[in-house]
Amino acid sequence: MYAILDIETTGGKFNEEGITEIAIYKYDGHDVVDQFITLVNPEKEIQPFVVNLTGINNKMLRNAPKFHEVAKRIIEITEDCIIVAHNSSFDYRILKTEYNRLGYDFKRNSLCTVELSRKLIQDQPSYSLGKLCKSLGIPMSDRHRASGDALATIQLFKLLIDKDSDKSIIENTVKYFDCKKSEEKLIKLLDDIPTTLGVYYLHREDGHIIFMGKGSNIKSEINKQFIKTTKRGKSIQERTASISYEPTGNLLITTLKYQLELEINKPKFNLRRKKRVLFDNFNSDNMLLIDKGRTLDEHSVILIENNEVIGYCFTNLAFQENQMDVLKTMLTPIENKPLAKTIIKNYLRTKTVAKIIRY
Repeated sequence: MYAILDIETTGGKFNEEGITEIAIYKYDGHDVVDQFITLVNPEKEIQPFVVNLTGINNKMLRNAPKFHEVAKRIIEITEDCIIVAHNSSFDYRILKTEYNRLGYDFKRNSLCTVELSRKLIQDQPSYSLGKLCKSLGIPMSDRHRASGDALATIQLFKLLIDKDSDKSIIENTVKYFDCKKSEEKLIKLLDDIPTTLGVYYLHREDGHIIFMGKGSNIKSEINKQFIKTTKRGKSIQERTASISYEPTGNLLITTLKYQLELEINKPKFNLRRKKRVLFDNFNSDNMLLIDKGRTLDEHSVILIENNEVIGYCFTNLAFQENQMDVLKTMLTPIENKPLAKTIIKNYLRTKTVAKIIRY
């Protein structure tokens, strides 16, 4: 669970800033499940350049709650969450400073979308939130206001999760505390898993993936793993400390994502498959394969160029599909191109996608 947030402050000397506005969206990796947005009376003057930047002035904050009045709500909505922000070191420092003033030690794991973007979306001219979102075709409103910037960060974070095919976000940031394996534990792990089409990952205590699966109902598929009585099944159950999953929207993306990530992650308990017979070229050198996405207003897109599978992504704006430079920036790149070609050609022999654009 993530708490994606943005904070506006008064500006001023380091560690003497006060919060003027905060927006927090509790995000489960797929949907926003809770939110908290408020102006805050910092009980100090706002620097003039900050007023010009945000449009927030002291008169607006005169009747706003003071930080101690919203502190409990912030603790509640961020509990058991990883704090996600664009330049999270700033936002996290500001929160810790405010809680220190109240005599409370605020501790949360944090994740910075600037750092993640530098790793997953390389060679960008700028990694500021506004310029990065513009280059990716992510719409922004209320720039330099907490809610607008936090909502843009959610869309950016969704893209970063999609591009993180080796699950480095999970393995490098999430800490698991309760690792006892019991029937009740497994039932609890299943509570928040949806009944949707997708790929799922079973993790051991340190976050490492020990098993991957897929299905039209991932909750049902995971449950099948948890009731197996074989030696291998029991080993999986004993070692599973957490579950993550990714909806895929359609069967082709499901198969492609599953098979490619099996090659990358090599989970201990997945059975090794025989090598596939690799196909030759596609009928067209350059194509976009467009199909259903994970939601009604979303498409999946697979890019094929020079008869090689370049990558895939999810779009929700026609602009993103019509602008090749934007689309390429959004792609999750595919390294194992022969395997990807084989999977796609096998699929297209017996099934169809919603639309093929040849160019």
